[in-house]
Amino acid sequence: MARLDMGSAAPEPYKALGQAQGALDTGPLDATVRELAKIRASQLNGCVFCVVLHTRQARGAGESQDRLDQLPVWEESELFTARERAALAYTEAVTRQVRVAETLWQEVCEHFPDEAERGHLVAQVALINAFNRLGVPLEMKPAPAPGGSRRA
Repeated sequence: MARLDMGSAAPEPYKALGQAQGALDTGPLDATVRELAKIRASQLNGCVFCVVLHTRQARGAGESQDRLDQLPVWEESELFTARERAALAYTEAVTRQVRVAETLWQEVCEHFPDEAERGHLVAQVALINAFNRLGVPLEMKPAPAPGGSRRA
């Protein structure tokens, strides 16, 4: 059980965050890139709720377990495209709260030449970090996988 139910405690702002995610889900950013960014930021932030939620969603959308397994070491993996690498590098810089170097920004622009898609990437990374900053301090826990069990 989480420390606080945001849907009850602050329904309007919590709903607004969900609406923002809904807008991103229907926007021009590729769903695979969107999920990889959400998972990687959540891994870095230590948000178990979001890691489980988004890995389940990614698998449900056809993402391979092998790529999900290699996501923490994406820089060494050969399974990610140059476009995905640019998005993951951007995600890591923002999540670690380091300056996005001009060379990284140019790489993002090269692989996301459409400004609307690039804007959705920027918004998605910001939003998942906001969700993580709710999930971690509130100690949100995922539901067990269907048919699965929790280990002590």
